[in-house]
Parts: sequence; structure tokens; C-alpha cells
Amino acid sequence: MMNLNDLHIFRSVVREGGITRAAHQLHRVPSNVTTRIKQFEERLGVALFRREGRSLTLTDAGRTLLGHADKLLQLADLAEQELRSGIVRGVLRLGSLESAAGARLPPILSAFHAQNPNVTIELQTGTTRAMLRQLELFEVEAAFVSEPFERGNLSSMPAFDEELVLITARGVPTVRHAVELGGRTVVAFPHGCSYRQRLIEWLTEGGASPQRVLEMSSYHAIVACVAAGTGAAIVPAEVLDHAVLSTAVERHSLPPHLRINRTHLVWPGAASEPLQALIALLPSARVNERAA
Repeated sequence: MMNLNDLHIFRSVVREGGITRAAHQLHRVPSNVTTRIKQFEERLGVALFRREGRSLTLTDAGRTLLGHADKLLQLADLAEQELRSGIVRGVLRLGSLESAAGARLPPILSAFHAQNPNVTIELQTGTTRAMLRQLELFEVEAAFVSEPFERGNLSSMPAFDEELVLITARGVPTVRHAVELGGRTVVAFPHGCSYRQRLIEWLTEGGASPQRVLEMSSYHAIVACVAAGTGAAIVPAEVLDHAVLSTAVERHSLPPHLRINRTHLVWPGAASEPLQALIALLPSARVNERAA
């Protein structure tokens, strides 16, 4: 196994033109440098130097290694400088509900980029179930998911509170009880969506069931279908406020136990430096700082 110390000794012998001068520069005795070079050659299975009397010249293998040694040692120096600088770098792969990605995250990600220009964020969207699956497969480092969800061994923190509203086509009388939706079509994201689960649970509590569930892949499609009279849906009020057809649907208040839904940021293991920087920008983190 090649290590940086071996490469450093090897390069010093080349640059200083011999064992004695390299030993002086490395603050070692010459015999130690000679032994390290011989051990290095034995591990590699090649001769790095051709010994001609007291002089050393590089072999072809030695010249090849020298090019790699310079690059590897420069990279090691750069890595140490970056670590000592305290600058956060790297790639932060995030998963998110579409609602959070469209309405809540833009100002936070903008602030994050301003503070951490050396970090690249890769964002994927999907349902809560899909995000938890991506965390399990290490396809994302952290994800914004909605209640209810199974925490398991994940670390989590509250991120946002969403007000949920029931929407129907315009002209539909105010819906106060789940039974009034019985036999209608529910428009929702595919299985794994927490908001869909809440709507179905509310219907079940009221002894009702939907005629069918029409699955859509975006909030724009959901709102458009509801506006066209297809059925009913639950959506975050913040998302609806920004939807093109927001005035083409009827809003209905949900019962208190369904109205407020919390989005959490979840991640496995210890949070990386980029993730810690993102956590510090979340509204709940700033509230905790003020409270402290």
C-alpha cells in the first residue's frame, strides 16, 4: 500500500539529488532514508533508482512514479489547506416534497448559496415514501418529508408548518364533513404521499370512501383537474396561493387535527458540514437560537 510519507521521501531524494541531502532536508539520518526507499521498492515490486556508485538515477518506473507523486502530494496539500480554511465545500444531495421545493425552499437555498458558494446542491422531488426510500439507498443525504412518517433510526428536526386546505371545483357548497365527499373522485399524488394519506384517513373516519383516486404527478395538474370538476384534493395553502388556477377552485377549511401539517428534515447518521450549514438556515433553527 502506497502512502503519502513514502511518496514525500521518494520525491525529496529525487529533488535533492541523493540520500544525504534528502536526509538533511527531511531531518532524518541517511540510513533511515535508504531503508525507507528500499522498503518502498520492495512493496511496489520495482526499482525506482539505478545505483551507480554513490549516485542515483531514476529508472523508467521511477520517472513514472514521480509524475504521480507530484500530483498526489499537491492534492494532499490542497485538501489540508481547504480543511484548515474552514470553508464548506462539496455536494449536498437533497430530497424534498414538491410543495416544499416550490414554495418553502427557494429563499433558503438562495441564502445557502450566498453563504456557501463552494457547495453544489442537487435537489430531487417526490413523495414522503419515495424520499425515505432514497435515504435508505443513500441516493440523497437528507430529505424534507411530511407527517406522518416512520422515523426509524433517522435524525429529524421540524422544518415548516403547512396549512392544508381542501379544494373542489367552483360552486361546490362548503364541505364541513368527510361524508360529503363520499363517492367522489380524489385527486392526489401516487401512493406514499402524506397529504393523500390524511385525506383518505379523514374520509374513513367519516365512514366515507372515494369513488376512485386519480393520481397526478404535480400540484399544477392536481389543481387543474379539480378546477375542471374532476374531484377534490388536499393541497398546502402556500402552494395554492402560487398556482396559476388558484382562483378557479373553491377552498374549504379542514378540521383542526388535519389543517396543520409539519414538514421535517430527516437524515441518517451524523450531519455533514454542508448539511449543518443548511440546518442553520431553517426557520425552526433560528427560533431555537433566539430562544437560547
